[in-house]
Amino acid sequence: MTNKKIYPWVVVGLLWFVALLNYMDRQMLSTMREAMMIDIHELEAAANFGRLMAIFLWIYGLMSPVAGMIADKLNRKWLITGSLFVWSAVTFLMSYCTSFEQLYVLRAIMGISEALYIPAGLALIADFHEGKTRSLAVGIHMTGLYVGQALGGFGATIAGGYSWQSTFHFFGLIGIIYSLILIAFLREKKTHSLAPIPNNKKIKVPVFKGLIVLLSNISFWVILLYFATPSLPGWATKNWLPTLFAGSLDIPMEQAGPLSTITIAAASFIGVIFGGILSDRWVQRNLRGRVYTGAIGLALTIPALFLLGFGENIVSVLGGAIFFGVGFGMFDANNMPILCQFVPPRYRATGYGLMNMTGVFAGAFITNILGKSTDAGNLGRDFAMLAVGVAVALVLQLIFLRPKTINMNDDNLQT
Repeated sequence: MTNKKIYPWVVVGLLWFVALLNYMDRQMLSTMREAMMIDIHELEAAANFGRLMAIFLWIYGLMSPVAGMIADKLNRKWLITGSLFVWSAVTFLMSYCTSFEQLYVLRAIMGISEALYIPAGLALIADFHEGKTRSLAVGIHMTGLYVGQALGGFGATIAGGYSWQSTFHFFGLIGIIYSLILIAFLREKKTHSLAPIPNNKKIKVPVFKGLIVLLSNISFWVILLYFATPSLPGWATKNWLPTLFAGSLDIPMEQAGPLSTITIAAASFIGVIFGGILSDRWVQRNLRGRVYTGAIGLALTIPALFLLGFGENIVSVLGGAIFFGVGFGMFDANNMPILCQFVPPRYRATGYGLMNMTGVFAGAFITNILGKSTDAGNLGRDFAMLAVGVAVALVLQLIFLRPKTINMNDDNLQT
């Protein structure tokens, strides 16, 4: 388990299942409204259900940069296992809820605990995988999120066969048990090489130094824009693609839902693996290899959005979904690796926390906008127009992101 060549992949495997639970536990609720409102009558109102979904999103977004700063200060092994235990316990406790207020409080706590995972998990993987395997390792980990999102969509199916209480109870218990397994097998990797301190004096690093370093770096602002802009169509596909499929193909939601989510998940799976392998090989020959791989992925999403928005038959709409999934997967696999070329290890979790926050807030914004577009009958057109923003982000990325090293460290930062 401690072999230097094998253990980095053990870390990816251990955290892959954490990523799956991270997305599955948050997604299950979205499919079980009809089953739950029989017992919790407040959920009959769509506005109340919207509040329940929104409180998670806003707290998750606000907590993301805080979670990153915490991950850069504390032992990430215990942060990951602790966050998994808490959100799994929350899922478990949801099975005992009898009122909307109880669900609301637990959903808020889930937003805090789940936000703690992604910055810490990706930073740990990036530290174990330097250079030749970083993008592939991150990409494999991201597939856990896709699988978890897809499995979360079957929450209603399980609830129909048993009960919504049993569904929350079972999956919450799985997470609690798995957190104990992580304690035994997951370990931290220290990579912050500090200069010797005379007389063994401890130097206190200001809490917000990471934010100051990051926000004074022009390249990081470009990375934020590069991450946030594609998050608009990314969240649009998560929340509105089934509706778009149903309207464009004139099929019932029972068919549109599985067809759209499975297509995107499968295509994204291919994209992160291909993008990870390509990026890891390209960066060995050209320091901008990761940037170029991410750019190819973004470029694929541009025609995909037009196909999704204006397509009226199964070939164009399904083709658009496949192109978007592959392209977004290539983009997803390279976000943290690109960040690692501009930010040293001690600030990476904070950096990704800020990126996560901008992405989530972009998702909240576009989800609301496309809801109004749907009511006005313009969902397809506005879906396609998201390609304009992606094109702008693509151009800025290619102009401004010029890394000088495969793996930024404190020495590179000082020179």
